[in-house]
Amino acid sequence: MKKKKSKITIGWREWVSFPDISVDRIKAKIDTGARTSALHAWNIKEFERDGKVWVKFEVHPAQRNNRDRVACVAPVVGQRKIKSSSGHHEVRYVVKTNVNIADKMRSIEITLTNRDEMGFRLLLGRTAIRGRYIVDPGKSYLLGK
Repeated sequence: MKKKKSKITIGWREWVSFPDISVDRIKAKIDTGARTSALHAWNIKEFERDGKVWVKFEVHPAQRNNRDRVACVAPVVGQRKIKSSSGHHEVRYVVKTNVNIADKMRSIEITLTNRDEMGFRLLLGRTAIRGRYIVDPGKSYLLGK
């Protein structure tokens, strides 16, 4: 008989990190209604490395703070046409990187977009949490900082 892994309960917002792109801590909104995850990114520039498409970009990990910046570089795994909650369509770069949630590392795909007008710099969609976490919508920061 196959043993089921126990799932970790997380709140509707949590602190996570992206060690591969040097983002040590960023507040995430956990959004089970969104399939795709989205990271607030500035100055997105495409370039080629070893015959593959990469992007360099900046992340402002703290809410309402555009002074603190993290320079990031990641390989592009594709581009995706995304429809925002306001109905606006946008083509975004998709990168694959590791996310650390509750001291558990997982490789996820994340789109890069300007989320300056949004309440959170990071939205974690259901594909990033599927199978490993249970979301308690009445709780926040169950994992601490």
